[in-house]
Amino acid sequence: MKRVLIVTIIGFCLFCGLLVVESGLFDASIRRCGPCVLLQSTTGEEQVQADDANEAPVEKEQPAKLGAPPGFRADDAEPAIVILGAEDPNSEDPETGYKFRLELSSKGAAMQKATFTNGNGNGFDDRDPKNPKPLVVFSPVRTQNAGEIMAMANTSFVLADYGEKGLALPLDRLLWKSAGAEKGEDGSQLASFEAIIKVEGTGEPVIRLVKTYEVRPGSFMVDCNIVVENLSEKEEKVYFNMHGPGGFAREEFRTDMRRILAAFEDSKGEISSLKLDGGKLRKAANIEARRLKKPGGELLWVAAVNKYFAAILVPQPDGSRSYCDWVTDRIASFQDPDGQNDTGDENLTSDLTVEAQTLAAKGQADSSKAFRFGLYIGPKDKSLFDKNAMYKKLRFSETIDFMGCCCPASIIKPLAFGILAIMKWMHGFWPHNYGIVIIVLVFLVRLILHPITKKSQVSMSKMQKLGPMAEEIKKKYAGNKAEMNKQMMTLYREHGASPIMGFLPMMLQMPIWIALWSAVYASIDLRGARFLPVWITDLSMPDAFVSFQTITVPLLRWKIQSLNLLPIMMGLAFYLQQKLMPSQAGASANPQVAQQQKMMMIMMPLLFPLMLYNGPSGVNLYIMSSTFAGVLEQYVIRKHIREKEEAESQGLVATTKKTGGKVKKKKPKPFFKT
Repeated sequence: MKRVLIVTIIGFCLFCGLLVVESGLFDASIRRCGPCVLLQSTTGEEQVQADDANEAPVEKEQPAKLGAPPGFRADDAEPAIVILGAEDPNSEDPETGYKFRLELSSKGAAMQKATFTNGNGNGFDDRDPKNPKPLVVFSPVRTQNAGEIMAMANTSFVLADYGEKGLALPLDRLLWKSAGAEKGEDGSQLASFEAIIKVEGTGEPVIRLVKTYEVRPGSFMVDCNIVVENLSEKEEKVYFNMHGPGGFAREEFRTDMRRILAAFEDSKGEISSLKLDGGKLRKAANIEARRLKKPGGELLWVAAVNKYFAAILVPQPDGSRSYCDWVTDRIASFQDPDGQNDTGDENLTSDLTVEAQTLAAKGQADSSKAFRFGLYIGPKDKSLFDKNAMYKKLRFSETIDFMGCCCPASIIKPLAFGILAIMKWMHGFWPHNYGIVIIVLVFLVRLILHPITKKSQVSMSKMQKLGPMAEEIKKKYAGNKAEMNKQMMTLYREHGASPIMGFLPMMLQMPIWIALWSAVYASIDLRGARFLPVWITDLSMPDAFVSFQTITVPLLRWKIQSLNLLPIMMGLAFYLQQKLMPSQAGASANPQVAQQQKMMMIMMPLLFPLMLYNGPSGVNLYIMSSTFAGVLEQYVIRKHIREKEEAESQGLVATTKKTGGKVKKKKPKPFFKT
């Protein structure tokens, strides 16, 4: 019993510690060295050498024009910004129009910014309660040397046959020639950029690159194609690097949930993912720790995510294969411009290396090569992923994170996804309010699990009654542990009690409650969802009954921006629940155990409200509803136990099927068996 109690307390403390970390209350600033910045004018091999040496190389001085290696050049064009998708994110209808406004820059032919539409209030805004604006989902990432990293920018383009390591041209610094935006007959929009690499002096063209972007109404996908064409009279061997998706804002203000992910398919067709967050990338000692790879796994996609949104880059495979084999390397990076941690300017990026290709001389069949990418920019929504065959096949749902705590992801994920589906169904059926859905769902789960909870509490109550007798046995057989255990088991068996039954039902319920908590915490549907007209207007934010200027608690660095009532009500609910909980066995006979219970009664109502004071109101509403439902359930169970004890004290036994539904006198047991 003591061991079970110790294990339970340790597990509870670990769970609480995890919640404290995730809540972001302890916002310690950690000094660190500057991040590793890739040299834009070096080859991939030199980049690896710099990272392995654990150095922070400094970018070379950039000339006004493209700093190409000797012998080659590419002419800058006029700077240009091309807009695809929604012209005005505030006015576009997200159901029939474009899902976002995409700003493309001629510098590196890259994505500069993506902004979701917010027409008719059905899109995604920045959750500013006073002046909500369409959400900018990603933007350029600043580096420590005052540079910028933009998504989908071509970085080093390497002519492999020149020099020992080849010659690299930093195309992310080049202003590509823009052809502007074009509209297709199906309502799609397309933009193209062109760069031509020439021989220095003669101006003879060697390589032409054409990059195109295409968006369609009602779709979260962007098609990006890169065509590399050989314009010289001899074959050329080339490869290039490209920035992957990145530049996501810190959507969750309490804790940074941004990650870089990659999904892989093994030889059996099983799909799994690899995740690197800011903490891992910040501590990475070398490039291997930042490399996205899995032994025996073929790349399906690379993604950058925050709490609610994802940018998933899918290299389109050649032929009928589901995976791509021409992306040979994927490196994730942590960018921290000011060299400090948690100051708001940190971000995550990724870089891809495309396999070297041999292009035949111009005019021949294999003189050009096309590389096709698909980029999903949208919410992490399981129902949306399931509706699209490609999203479902490639398992975009791997981008959705659940906090499994001490339970395996293989258990928590199916449960959490099932709960999300039930919540969405309930919201569409009745009452169209996720706050009410959470409350109703909590009470339904409590009702379903009531028989298990009741059995657990009845067993704990029996153990409480046997406490004094158990203490006497411990004292009597203190020098003989084997005999003590034998006598204890005999005592429990004679009185129909079991130490395990007091905790086993609780352990069986834990995965369900963790899955429910995770589903509420991660649901994109709760982002911006209103519960009450004035109070709790966004279930993904603190309830903020009264807002005021930010106050930072000295030493602890807790940031308080509002008076939140839900955590206070939660503390009251915890106090009432602790008052109604059956005392632990032996508490009445053991002052130490009684003192521990008293401390728990004080700590529980204080600990959770402090940890989750700045938590999402949907999560706090769930915990508070569950706790108040638990108080009601404890009252019913204690009433049942009290009536049973009164019946037993009067010589009656509980009604069973064998008694025909009637209460009968309890037959006394003989003193000894004959």
